[in-house]
Amino acid sequence: MYSIKKTITISGSHCLMLPYDSPCENLHGHNWRVTVEIESAKLDKNDMVLDFTVIKDVVKSYDHKHVNDLIDGNPTAELMAHDIAARLKEIIDYMDHRPVVVSVTVQETEGNVACYTP
Repeated sequence: MYSIKKTITISGSHCLMLPYDSPCENLHGHNWRVTVEIESAKLDKNDMVLDFTVIKDVVKSYDHKHVNDLIDGNPTAELMAHDIAARLKEIIDYMDHRPVVVSVTVQETEGNVACYTP
């Protein structure tokens, strides 16, 4: 089995919709650190699991954006990780060598990390 990981830092804003008082309900921003892991039993015609540019393009589509405008639901780090995984899956499902998204991790701050494993 082959696997790749790519980590990208992006900046953006969001405001959470919570049933309790929280400063996170206010518009605020983060420098999210997103790590994507993809694996495949076979390599593609270029001897790659997946070109790192594909991952970069998907993750960078969130860069300098208001995440509330991109995600249906509460734009938490958890849902952001899920959404990135889903967007990558849409692309790689059509590849002959069948790579899979292993995990997407979104680090919101030094101590706050969310991970989605499909």
